[in-house]
Amino acid sequence: MQPKTTNHLQQQKKSRKILIGLATLWCGITTACQAPRVTKTTPQPSITSNSTSNSKVPVTRFDGTTITVVTRDRPQIAEPLQRRAPEFEKLTGAKIKIVTVPFGKLYEEINQDLSQGTKKYDVIVFPPQWMVDYATSGYLENLTQRVAADTAIDWNDIAPFFRDFSSTYQSKIVSIPLDGDFQMVYYRTDLLEKANLNPPETWEDYLAIAKQFHNRDLNNDSTPDYGSCTAKKSNAQSHWMFWSVVTSFLQSQGTQQGAFFDPDTMKPLVKNEAVAAALDIYSETVKYGPPDELNFDLEQARDTFIAGRCALTLDWGDTGTLAIAPNSKVKDKVGAVILPGTKKVLDRTTGKLIPCDKLTCPFAINGVNHAPYAAFGGWVGAINNAAPPKNKDAGYAFISYLSQPAQANIDVTIGVTGFNPYRTSQFTNREPWLKAGMSFEAASKYLGAIGVSLRSPNIVLDLRIPENNLYQGEVLDKSIADFLAGKITRGETIEKINNGWEEITNKMGREKQRAAYRASLGLYP
Repeated sequence: MQPKTTNHLQQQKKSRKILIGLATLWCGITTACQAPRVTKTTPQPSITSNSTSNSKVPVTRFDGTTITVVTRDRPQIAEPLQRRAPEFEKLTGAKIKIVTVPFGKLYEEINQDLSQGTKKYDVIVFPPQWMVDYATSGYLENLTQRVAADTAIDWNDIAPFFRDFSSTYQSKIVSIPLDGDFQMVYYRTDLLEKANLNPPETWEDYLAIAKQFHNRDLNNDSTPDYGSCTAKKSNAQSHWMFWSVVTSFLQSQGTQQGAFFDPDTMKPLVKNEAVAAALDIYSETVKYGPPDELNFDLEQARDTFIAGRCALTLDWGDTGTLAIAPNSKVKDKVGAVILPGTKKVLDRTTGKLIPCDKLTCPFAINGVNHAPYAAFGGWVGAINNAAPPKNKDAGYAFISYLSQPAQANIDVTIGVTGFNPYRTSQFTNREPWLKAGMSFEAASKYLGAIGVSLRSPNIVLDLRIPENNLYQGEVLDKSIADFLAGKITRGETIEKINNGWEEITNKMGREKQRAAYRASLGLYP
């Protein structure tokens, strides 16, 4: 056994402090003991379709009221809103106008309307990452009392992680979850079983499997296929894909350790061997992908996988349900696992990678540190605080209707919706999944991988601080795109990310950003 360095001992002392604080946060993520629970107040009429209930339910009418809802374009997320709107209109008399905006422009479109008070939108459906920018200025209505009075939403059925991270800001409920997001790896069960291979535990495993199946015919059409297919297009989802690789190198001491900045100094966790190793891995996946993979958005990556042309992919929960769509060539041939991990993790004092042991990787499985990444966090619905009272009432009723189990537990089983499981009942009740066409085995693997990720004490929370869209959607995304395209070296990429993040932090105010980052991790002050 090698003698421990002073830096290593300092790291161990810091780790013990983090582990003490982690016990409280772990309770909140995996059980309902810390997450916001709602005490019911005097019930108000709930908006519930009689077709999903055995008894007549009082319905609040909103005749003559038109509400405008804004969200992203593409079927994912917009489709269930558009499909459910006529049902809601028939039930309540309200009129629903849905406006869709390209994802790359959605943040600014919403921010401009809220900040300028133009009241174009009554309801906004957006990623919870942006919540801090909108809620800090009081743009979002406090929904705590509405939720407490809502008998149909079954608030405590929503998994504690999503009630907390996706909905709550400064102890107030400001949004309603409609979707739950975790990054996972999907693999072709038929290919791995035939080759007598296990699903990837480490990123080295991922690369080895991708290499083995690359340029082989994987769907029996006499055309060479690919070992790995992921979305790598700039201004799409590439930066989330990359960070899914780096998380297991950066975070090993539990959720409160964080995987973006040093919570004490707000220095980026970028100039180190961990990010360098992750860049090498991410770059190598390109070798085993389609020739034009750098231009692949999510839809293209998913289409290629469900066409049977990929052995592996990295994605949110959508691939699991798209795999049973009518056009899928891989029905009942897809498995899912927690994000692969690593046997070496970052020593934050030295910037070097050190081997996992009981102190450096206390949550390791078979010596592998996994850090499942709650990338993006899902989609939520919120109410514009400046909207007229009647529009607020109707708007809340609409997003409640979308989130209620009667609707949501069906919508999460439909691949085109982009909605993924976020309610406890969606994990415990297999019936909707079987009705949707998923085999019991496939459903168990799919929901099991999400469940393992959700229960992990080392889960990585996505960045939720002011201007996180600049940190990730601008600096990180463009840097990764330039690196993959060969425009900049690995070292230049690291410098570009580090310097860009430091510039944003200094502009916003280091102490302000530090306080926000620590609060997002449950660290006070």
